[in-house]
Amino acid sequence: MMRRRFLRETTCLWAGAAALSSLSGCLRADPPLRVAITPWLGYETLNLARELGYIQEPDIRLVEFPSNTVSLMALANHEVPLATLTLDEFLLAREGGLDLRVVLVFDESMGGDAVIARPSISSLSDIRGKRIGVESTATGALMMAKLLEAAHLQPADVVKVEMTVDQHAAAYAAGKVDVLVTFEPVLSRLKSQGAKLLLDSRQYPGLIVDVLVARADALTQSEGHVRTLMQAYFKALSYWDAHQDQSAALVAPRLQLQTVEVMQAMKGMHMMSLSDNRVWLTGAQPRLLESVRTVGEMAVRTRLLKTMPSPANVIDARFLESLT
Repeated sequence: MMRRRFLRETTCLWAGAAALSSLSGCLRADPPLRVAITPWLGYETLNLARELGYIQEPDIRLVEFPSNTVSLMALANHEVPLATLTLDEFLLAREGGLDLRVVLVFDESMGGDAVIARPSISSLSDIRGKRIGVESTATGALMMAKLLEAAHLQPADVVKVEMTVDQHAAAYAAGKVDVLVTFEPVLSRLKSQGAKLLLDSRQYPGLIVDVLVARADALTQSEGHVRTLMQAYFKALSYWDAHQDQSAALVAPRLQLQTVEVMQAMKGMHMMSLSDNRVWLTGAQPRLLESVRTVGEMAVRTRLLKTMPSPANVIDARFLESLT
């Protein structure tokens, strides 16, 4: 259910090697491409591309994981060469020693990440002493810091209840927390049940950005399939823009939402078009590097990162530049 968690220490090493089939009459130009993906509305265009037949196995396989923790471990262990992550997770992974590049920007959160509370909590000042459910690494920590800052409180003024996002809905229903730092699709589900919005990512442009990342060594090895994946993604995004109702209906069951809830949740993010991606990833001053600085400064301040991330070798835009 979650997309936002990183384990700083990776303890497993990839020890396998790709098996060669003696029965095959031909060799693929590129090895099959495995892409780690977790349930998050911003990534659903990839699943839509698969359902529409733009992405086909065995050349490209979307591997669904329950959390980005697992996705990051799969990257570290060379089980997958690409993964869907948030920008802060990408920076944490690089600080942890993974040589990754951003090849695509999915979306910028414009309300899709938020802090919600029980109806009895009418203002930010009311959260003093309350139990706040939050995934305290990566994006959860950033939003938690913004919440305390907006409420003029210190960490000691609230009771932090650490939990992963797949536990949020159940914890709220059971009364284990008063406030949640969460995101879609949990956000829409709990708001429909009466949860009150306290603040959201619309107030913090550039702070929460979703990206497709790749191990640097895999980009050359699987160049053809990565290019096909990118073409399929933007083709599916165009389909979504032209057929929003049909697209929402296709992805709703996987997110455990109604079609109308998907449509509503989509209003909480800005999906990045091909032209948007070129602004964010190409040119003399890619917009992504501004977000790297914004997120880096916040992550250092909240002790998610030890040092400011270097802007060097953050982006690989070779695939974008070949698309029309």
